[in-house]
Amino acid sequence: MENLEIKSPCKINLGLNILRKREDGYHDIETIFYPLDFFDTIYFEKSDHTSFDSNSNGLINQKSNLILDAKTALESYVGNTLNVKIRLDKRVMIGAGLGGGSSNAAFTLKALNQLYDLNLSDSALLNIASGIGSDVAFFIYSKPAFAISRGEKLEFIDLKIESPILIVNPGIHISTKWAYQNISPSIPKENLKDIIRIHSNDIKSWKGKITNDFEQVVFKAHPEIEGIKNKLYDLGASFSLMSGSGSTVYGIFEDSEAAANSEIYFKEKYYTFLQGF
Repeated sequence: MENLEIKSPCKINLGLNILRKREDGYHDIETIFYPLDFFDTIYFEKSDHTSFDSNSNGLINQKSNLILDAKTALESYVGNTLNVKIRLDKRVMIGAGLGGGSSNAAFTLKALNQLYDLNLSDSALLNIASGIGSDVAFFIYSKPAFAISRGEKLEFIDLKIESPILIVNPGIHISTKWAYQNISPSIPKENLKDIIRIHSNDIKSWKGKITNDFEQVVFKAHPEIEGIKNKLYDLGASFSLMSGSGSTVYGIFEDSEAAANSEIYFKEKYYTFLQGF
């Protein structure tokens, strides 16, 4: 195999609780990662030198990115240089709370493993991924999962959302580092995994039970984002939440017509994606 094209999906967080700050400077969290059918496309081609190109000027102008970090981590693990031309067709917004960069890193590991016949197991890739970034490990499998610690410890769950999911991104870049610096950790009254287990078929009941601790910080700094969440409810969403540290907000609709009408409303001003319609 000389070249490979892969789809690199993103995710939303069904709840995000920041439990405590750790001695290593990270935070212990609990969240549920849920993959979406919204993805970037990455092209790989064997070469005698490594190059990176993208339709995202922001990534091209950076000295490094998570794709190249993943390649370097994999080379260190196998003890060999893997020269490759990489082209990223970026659709998932950067700094949006959707894990697009983490997904790109994970799928780079998977693609190079296949392209160069490295025959590394998923558990080996998971180990490498955990050293790159907190969300990267999830994308090795890209299945609904309850995550703890930094987000790298995963327990896969049986969860399938059949209802339409509308994501709305206002184009506001939220620094994850800033969000964590301003958060006040706390232990929730109810365990997120238990809420989903008990109420998985009653999406409306998630409102008030499933929360994102970053909302308080982000909404204060950017009221426009809170306005999107409130409007999603006004337009008929059964449940709405900000994903990750923002700025993307999603709404889950049990009425397909309401979901479609909501996308029409938001896409005049914001970037939108509607899944399951």
